[in-house]
Amino acid sequence: MENKKNLQEGKLKLEALKERIKEKLSIDIQTIARIGNIYEDIDSVGLEIDATLIIMGTHGRKGMQFVTGSRALRIVTSCSIPFIITQEKGVGPNAYDDIMVPLDLEKKTKQKISIAADMAEYFNSRVHIISPEESDEYLKNQLDRNMNFAKEFFVKKGIECTTKVTSSKSSSSAFVSDVVKHSAAVTGDLIAIMNIHDNSLFSVFGTNYAQMMIENEAQIPVLILNPVETTIMDRAVFLT
Repeated sequence: MENKKNLQEGKLKLEALKERIKEKLSIDIQTIARIGNIYEDIDSVGLEIDATLIIMGTHGRKGMQFVTGSRALRIVTSCSIPFIITQEKGVGPNAYDDIMVPLDLEKKTKQKISIAADMAEYFNSRVHIISPEESDEYLKNQLDRNMNFAKEFFVKKGIECTTKVTSSKSSSSAFVSDVVKHSAAVTGDLIAIMNIHDNSLFSVFGTNYAQMMIENEAQIPVLILNPVETTIMDRAVFLT
């Protein structure tokens, strides 16, 4: 909220929303309203309450602030907590039955598999791994190893898993389109990606691609994480 007047107005709206949700879904909700910057305070509040996930819609409602895909990505970029970003379509009736996990040659994108596995275990989901095609034998072997490792990782956790190699290259935007098409084909409920900020050669999910994914035409919700800048993780990651 920008000032005290807006803060009070925001608190009233949140309380009204809280009561509607509680009446309809019987869910207990806590509301928080702050004066500050949306790009900074979402993360700080999330850390204060020890949040493990933030859910945000890119669509706007009458009387509420409109959030575009690019603005949502800017908020995500300044946040250390994983986000699920939805469009107007929202989630399916059974939550996340099918989770899409794209893999490319960027090492940082592999950090998402443990988060995807946690969600798959919680929602009893199927995981669909999708990887681009590479004509270079060395790069193809890397992708194959990554896919095999990912499949083994999920299977060991008792998670149903499928794999698919597309005809598009990892360094082309066509891979993003293939991911969305395959997600729609398997009635996917969630696409897990990393928010890669640099312009490395194989970073298919760079800023522009992440925005493309957030705004996908199939309106499939996107789980998006910022990469951890370390080679030592307390969870399983790929080493290539």
